[in-house]
Amino acid sequence: MSFRFTATLPLSRHAVDRDNDARAQPDLFERLWADAGTRVLPLWRGTVLLAAAAGNDRPRLLLLEPADLTIDPAAALRVYLGLSLDADAAEPVGTPLVAVPLDDDQAAALEPDASRWVGLRDYATLLSDRDTGILTESLGILHWHDSHPHCPRCGAATDVTTAGWVRHCPEDGSQIFPRTDAAVIVLITDDRDRVLLGSNAMWEANRYSLLAGFVEPGESFESAVVREVFEESGMRVTDPVYRGSQPWPFPASIMVGFTARLADDQQAGSLVPDGTEILDLRWFSRAELADPENGIMLPGPSSIARALLDDWLAQPEQPGV
Repeated sequence: MSFRFTATLPLSRHAVDRDNDARAQPDLFERLWADAGTRVLPLWRGTVLLAAAAGNDRPRLLLLEPADLTIDPAAALRVYLGLSLDADAAEPVGTPLVAVPLDDDQAAALEPDASRWVGLRDYATLLSDRDTGILTESLGILHWHDSHPHCPRCGAATDVTTAGWVRHCPEDGSQIFPRTDAAVIVLITDDRDRVLLGSNAMWEANRYSLLAGFVEPGESFESAVVREVFEESGMRVTDPVYRGSQPWPFPASIMVGFTARLADDQQAGSLVPDGTEILDLRWFSRAELADPENGIMLPGPSSIARALLDDWLAQPEQPGV
């Protein structure tokens, strides 16, 4: 299996040893907070701060020493992200990294200008592998904490354990682990080597992307590709081929990318949008997507949809395949 395509996906980049064995150490955070070499990533409502840039340097995340944060360590939610592996980062290789979400008052005390708090979508392609990786990791795990404060079995409030990676129910003793919802996303071509794009009901009329949907229980990725495409377009596809995957922590997904082709017995002109999620469907040639006069808005550069499209656009046309 080649990881050439996956390596190009912005949110699949990383340069961190997640250091799973250290999570079980009961005194981990006590030791990390006493170590001036520890670095903390503060987050507020899914956003972060950037460190002051020097010249033409790429943007980087603002990481603080534990003492720089005005929080009660015993009461704060802290998640151990692992050890930095980036030899080009400002911090040495092996630096312990911790994510801490801030409330409104804590965030204002650190940076009162809300416009300076920025999101992953805007900076995913600009940050280093290490910074993109820890921000993606932090958003995913913190979204999970926000949505799982209680035991799904008995409703009791849960305690955070294992360095932020497990929630424990004090009533029935069960452990709740972070979850990730798998979704397939597929680039579909027809016998004229055109690509099928859909416009979501929540978007502007001229914004288009690949078809996608969540994997259902008891379903393979490939079966989900066939089902989702049929549900959203009325088209049957064949030969789903896995290309790569990318975490998408908005709030808790992993996008599993495929290519597929229109089945031989299908007519490309017989598109049927589901009318609920997808309002419009169109086949596009490379020339049509490249023509600025068409005003077609494509997915953002941080998405796997854009990576799949860019990879297809870079290929020579293959009509009649």
